[in-house]
Amino acid sequence: MSQQAPISKTRRKTQMLELQELGVELVGLDDEQLAALDLPDALRDAVVQARRITRFEAKRRQLQYIGKLMRRVDPAPIRAVLDARRARAGGQTVMLRRVETWRERLLTDQDGLAQLLAEQPDANVSRLRALIESARSERVEARPPHSYRALFQALRALLDESDE
Repeated sequence: MSQQAPISKTRRKTQMLELQELGVELVGLDDEQLAALDLPDALRDAVVQARRITRFEAKRRQLQYIGKLMRRVDPAPIRAVLDARRARAGGQTVMLRRVETWRERLLTDQDGLAQLLAEQPDANVSRLRALIESARSERVEARPPHSYRALFQALRALLDESDE
C-alpha cells in the first residue's frame, strides 16, 4: 500500500502561477491564433474579456480567473503551440539580423558584394550594385533612406529564397 505524498502548498502555488503565466500568453495571442487552440468556451471568453480590461487590478483578477480555469485544462497542447510560435519568432529574428549584417557589410566593405555573390550566385548583381551605390550616397548626403530600405528588402528576398 503505497500512498503518494501530498503536494506541498508551495508546489501548488508554483503550478498555479505557471498556469496564470500561460494565461497571460494566451491573452497576448491574436484572434486567429486563439481560435486555432482547442480551448473550452469559458476559457476563451475569459481571455477575450481580459484583453478589453484596462484597469490594473481588474486585469490582475481576470488573469487569476484565467489561471483558475486553466487548472481544468491540459496545458501541454497549449504550451506546445506557444513554444512553436516562439520558435518561429526566434527564427525570424535570426533571419533579420543576418539581412542587417549583410546590408552593413555591403555598405561599408568594398568587397562585400563579391562575398555575397560567392554565397548567393543567383543574385541580381546590377540591381544590388545600384541599390548599394544609391544607399551610400543617401548616407553621405543625409537624405531619407529609401535605397537603404530597398536594399534590405532585396537582401531579405534573396536570403529567404536561398533558405528555401
